[in-house]
This record gives sequence, C-alpha cells and structure tokens, in this order.
Amino acid sequence: MSCSENKEKKFRDVKPKKESMLKKGIGMVQNYASAVASRGIKNTKADKVTKQLRVLSCFGNTHLGGELPPCQYLERSQTVGKHYCGGCGCGDRKATWLMAEGEEYSKLDHPKLSCPLGMPGFSDYKPSMPDESEDPITRKFYIENIEYEEVTRIPVTIVEKQESEEE
Repeated sequence: MSCSENKEKKFRDVKPKKESMLKKGIGMVQNYASAVASRGIKNTKADKVTKQLRVLSCFGNTHLGGELPPCQYLERSQTVGKHYCGGCGCGDRKATWLMAEGEEYSKLDHPKLSCPLGMPGFSDYKPSMPDESEDPITRKFYIENIEYEEVTRIPVTIVEKQESEEE
C-alpha cells in the first residue's frame, strides 16, 4: 500500500533507470553489503542533517504542514506505524524499516545508504537534471532548493556516543 497519494500532481514522479534483473539483483546485494559495512561493529550512524535529508526524501513534509508529499515508493509495513522502501527491493521486515523507536537502529541510520532515485541525503545522490525544474517539478528539485532551516526542523532521533564508548 503506497503512501504517496499525490492527487494535485504538483510534483512529478521519476522512474529509476531500467536494469536487467541480474544487474539489479547484484546491485541490491552490493548496496546492502555496503550499508551493513558502514554500520561497523560500533553501530555507527549517519549524522543528524544527513538523516533529516533522508527523512525528507522518503516521508516528505506534509505531515509537518509542508507541501512535499512522501516518495512514490514509500510503503506502509504490515507492522502498524512502520514504513519501508518499495523501490529498492528489500521488502517489509524489521531491518528494512526506515525509522525505528528510540535508540534502535533503522535503515536510515546507516552511514552509507543507497536510494533507487538517488535522492538528497543518500550516498548515491545525483543532482537533479535541468528539466526537473519544469512544472510539475520533481521532489528532488524541491528538496535541493528548500531552505536549510526547514531541513533542520525535520524531527529525527540521533543517539550521541558517550565518552566511555569511544575508548
């Protein structure tokens, strides 16, 4: 069940590039391995602004009174209150939920993380193309042009390391 019900069509959907099933499968495995490796043995997490950009890229800001709808690939989990990316192929399970409760580790916490649309905040981010600024604009173009202060208002949980943990 997709979360992106963009009835006004102020923003246009973007299609990821077509790849063969084999290439897509290998890419998914590589991206997953890269994300897990970036977490390391100390559960390293992305910095706050990176996570805020990722949350904006996935969830939009309409829930905060803004105008950016959720990503076209955002899916509701069968677990109430959880969401996952329907575009990357990871499926609906605890390890792929985009946000977690409290100090738990979520998908958006990985320091290195890929997005099928190459959105801001992700390791494979690619700037928008010139035509993405034409009406209807893309969500990527909108995020690239949003005020920094708006990004910093996106609520995220980042647990800072204690001094004793860094030894």
